[in-house]
Amino acid sequence: MKQRTLKNQAVFEGTGLHTGRKVTVCVRPASENAGILFCRVDLAPDLKVKASIESVCSDEMRQTAILVGTGRVRTIEHLMASFHGLGIDNALVEIDGEEVPGMDGSALEFTKSMIAAGLEEQNAERQFLVVKTPVYIDQGDQSIVILPADSFSISYMLNYRDADLLDQYLSLPIMPEIFERELASARTFCLKKEAELLLSQGFGKGANPSNTLIFEKNKPLQNTLRFENEACRHKMMDILGDLFLCGKFIRGHVIASRSGHALNVELVRKLMMNTPPEPKPLSKTLNVEEIQKIIPHRYPFLFVDRIENFEPGTRATGFKQVTMNDYFFQGHFPGHPVMPGVLIVEAMAQVGGVIMLGEPENRGKIAYFMSVDAVKWRSPVLPGDTLRMEVEVLKKRAKFGQCAGKAYVGDKLVCEADVKFAVVDRE
Repeated sequence: MKQRTLKNQAVFEGTGLHTGRKVTVCVRPASENAGILFCRVDLAPDLKVKASIESVCSDEMRQTAILVGTGRVRTIEHLMASFHGLGIDNALVEIDGEEVPGMDGSALEFTKSMIAAGLEEQNAERQFLVVKTPVYIDQGDQSIVILPADSFSISYMLNYRDADLLDQYLSLPIMPEIFERELASARTFCLKKEAELLLSQGFGKGANPSNTLIFEKNKPLQNTLRFENEACRHKMMDILGDLFLCGKFIRGHVIASRSGHALNVELVRKLMMNTPPEPKPLSKTLNVEEIQKIIPHRYPFLFVDRIENFEPGTRATGFKQVTMNDYFFQGHFPGHPVMPGVLIVEAMAQVGGVIMLGEPENRGKIAYFMSVDAVKWRSPVLPGDTLRMEVEVLKKRAKFGQCAGKAYVGDKLVCEADVKFAVVDRE
């Protein structure tokens, strides 16, 4: 899966929900691996700060904020949810004030405008944070946990224990079409009694019944619901935005009860602490010692001496120097030594295993044969030959891979085959 950015810029104008101040935001395309960058053009036009857990400075209620130089950018969660939900890896957010505009209280206008601006695939591979073990935050009646899973999903239980807002629950897999349809338009909310308290504390200066659902007796004042459980959906949208502070797309299942921004951010912080550092990128050329760090094969069953043109998850070229000292010549046509055809297929499969297991999320795993198809042996391989194996990934999923391999001696094609793998954890 490749990274994505915007094709064209998207511009938003509005008022901050908490500050009540007018602000303009311009979201521009950004380069590969840049992440989501924020720039306070009114303070330091050349300073760009990545939205990450390290830059979070939220010490106030009901919003997430980051430090950008000497200033802040508040209430970034709805915009961050749009990036996360739409699958946008890289973007530059230029803002001329301290708070992202509230718009209609949801992520709908951000989402529509960025879709209209167009999304563009980039060359770099998308980065994932794969949850290996459960990570949780428990604060009495509030909790949030993320569990290992092959994809990203959120389950939320809203329980205010108040007659003004009855219990709600929803669980959804997260992908762009579901985000657009089910979460993007869910608006921010509070109880009427909370609204009065927030205003007394200096918050919500830009909030009103048209951009904030104010609940009393389980109904919004001066407004109508877009979903029966809109409050629950908005909480899920907040989680989506806050969790993107990890800087990667997540593979895990979030289960939350009564959690808000503080718990969401604390989960990201703990998740990052529990996640081992990314393995260093592998070289384009691997020697036999480096190959043995990726696949478990050893003498006398390692049939790859060198790897070149190595692109983890995509392709590689493997080499095997065939010599009379190879053990199989002792019994395989000893008077007319020929490399066994099944071992040529095995050598190509080992190159395929290096390609699959060279990806960061597959390091330390094992690739098992599932099937071999379309095998053809075209010419014998003899002692003294250099076997060159061109292997390319045809299909790839979390626990499955299919590679096409061709083996050559010089320019002569000697063997070809398609190999399927199952990628599994070591016991």
